[in-house]
Amino acid sequence: MKSLLLIGQSNMAGRGFTHEVPPIYNEKIMMLRNGRWQMMTEPIHFDRPVAGVGLAASFAEAWCKDNEGEKIGLIPCAEGGSAIDEWSLDGTLFRHAMNEAKFAMEDSELVGILWHQGESDSQDGKYKEYYEKILRIFNEIRRELSVPNIPFIIGGLGDYLGKVAFGAGCVEYQLINEELQKYAQGNENCYYVTAKGLTSNPDGIHINAMSQRIFGIRYYEAYRKKEHIYEPLTNEKELVDKCHNRMNTSSEKTYIALERFTLGKISYEELMKAFS
Repeated sequence: MKSLLLIGQSNMAGRGFTHEVPPIYNEKIMMLRNGRWQMMTEPIHFDRPVAGVGLAASFAEAWCKDNEGEKIGLIPCAEGGSAIDEWSLDGTLFRHAMNEAKFAMEDSELVGILWHQGESDSQDGKYKEYYEKILRIFNEIRRELSVPNIPFIIGGLGDYLGKVAFGAGCVEYQLINEELQKYAQGNENCYYVTAKGLTSNPDGIHINAMSQRIFGIRYYEAYRKKEHIYEPLTNEKELVDKCHNRMNTSSEKTYIALERFTLGKISYEELMKAFS
């Protein structure tokens, strides 16, 4: 099985409202939880009670379309609200992510690292030291996990920032984006993904569910093509529709029915019909 490490802050963990998009169920997409690989359901992260739709699900669904017969495992290690300094090499978040990745690598091949972080550092001139900090962190991740050439996919911050609600204070998001692009352009096997055109929840800081689906598709295109994505894709909505409209297998339908029964959304009789 292949695997991906998911790190950063809340827009990697996901805060999209789950009721706003169709769910993605795919028995080829796993997530690491309590030391076991389980079929992915959203939220993938449980860093906060408000965790929701993130970008990893549509990334993984797109990956599966190009890698039939293979499984992909997601290693959720993002932490909402975390500033870049909280990802320091001796800090809890860094050590936890490395431990989880090493555990996952016991029975999977780590093939990519997805990073999204920067909202917490987009004010008070913090961008001035941001490049050097991510340089140290990314270099150490590669060294610690013995994956010197693994692709890093790093997403930009959204243009909706710096305007309203909780995002109003993120006035230097464009400067953070410049530092992210500088890193991606100057280091091998690192690719930048634009957040142009994405929209937020009413809180003004978290990417909404549909935009997370689109963002995941952009991340995958950067990963697949090994190139930067500076503009929205012309067919990204079509690609998201394909993620949502995939026909579920019998195993997936059974899993969905059991989940709905456990949540009290269907009766026992309806569950039994799904099993027949």
